[in-house]
Amino acid sequence: MTVEDEHPNGPTSQAAEAEVADAAIAELLRGWRAAPGPSAREVGAESLRAAQRLRSEARPPGPQLWQVTDLVVPAGPPVPVRLYRPTASPSALLVFLHGGGWTIGDLTSHDALCRTLARDADVAVLAVDHRRAPEHPWPAAVDDAVAVMRWAFARATDLVGTDVVAVGGDSSGGDVAALACLRQREAGDRTPAGQVLLYPNTDLTFSLPSVREKATGWGLDADDALWFAEQWVPDPARRSDPRVSPLLEPDLTGLPPAVVVTAEHDPLRDEGEAYATRLAEAGVPVRARRERGLVHGFLGFAPVSPAAAEAARRLAADVHALLTPDPTPQEDERERSARRGAEHEAEHVRRARGAVADGELPHRASERGRPGEHPDDGARPEQGNPHQAGRDEHRGGA
Repeated sequence: MTVEDEHPNGPTSQAAEAEVADAAIAELLRGWRAAPGPSAREVGAESLRAAQRLRSEARPPGPQLWQVTDLVVPAGPPVPVRLYRPTASPSALLVFLHGGGWTIGDLTSHDALCRTLARDADVAVLAVDHRRAPEHPWPAAVDDAVAVMRWAFARATDLVGTDVVAVGGDSSGGDVAALACLRQREAGDRTPAGQVLLYPNTDLTFSLPSVREKATGWGLDADDALWFAEQWVPDPARRSDPRVSPLLEPDLTGLPPAVVVTAEHDPLRDEGEAYATRLAEAGVPVRARRERGLVHGFLGFAPVSPAAAEAARRLAADVHALLTPDPTPQEDERERSARRGAEHEAEHVRRARGAVADGELPHRASERGRPGEHPDDGARPEQGNPHQAGRDEHRGGA
């Protein structure tokens, strides 16, 4: 399978010297390389979480949405979730598992990402505050993901008005999403309508070339990625188990259609692309793309990097296409009929306005809202607790 290689506008002259997407990414790299700071192994989970909370408090908010609500899924134990609704009638529901090396990350760290994806892809997003390592090692996060996904299958129509439910995640969340799909298939239960895997972990043995080629200096260091994996799966022998490393699952048939997005300068690049290739070889429809010049966790840099923002827009288009079925011939005809009606109405409005200009009055109203719609959906105050957040922590994207 060919992985699309996106670099639509070419790098700036400043960034070209470093082979990165734009000047903003180049500036980030210079900062990381000049002052790399202590490793995750040296800092530990609690200090990483505390630092992330401080950064989250200082970040700009994501976009305002029609409704944001905090809920709790009744599982064992209960799982906190946050439901983002961009409109009253989104096209699908995406259960989203946050990254953070299975160890850090939460609803706040990924709030802006979920808001942006909901708005731009026209999907409701159900973000999952799953249990984290080292306090809760494998399989706790997968157990939580499966519990939320099954709850969403049962409740989606009541929650958001659609029964189209997909799953996705970034980095370690991509690993959890892929494993949840595999578990559903193995159980013979309903599988999601799609899986969205963003620069995912798929091989906790870290055996592919990009782990060595991009080991340091690109934001996520390979040793940090290994440390995160050690927290989630302490037993080295178990990291080659397909139940933690989906790339090593011998049979990938029967899994949901996938969107897989990787970054050129990411130690996890090869395992994400290898998983996309394996899915395609197993007959699973796959849209795979490598974002040239970008680094691990690039979606968190969209506020400062034009290239990352463009990549986020491509992702949203992919997600919308994945979860919006092609129209049937009858739907196509209804759309054509609606378009003809709109054109007829517009012509009537033009003629009415012309009549008014000539001193006559139109015989009927020219504009009216559709029944059941909020005329100001985009400005409707949110409900629930939004917990604003902005740019995601880079190291924690592992």
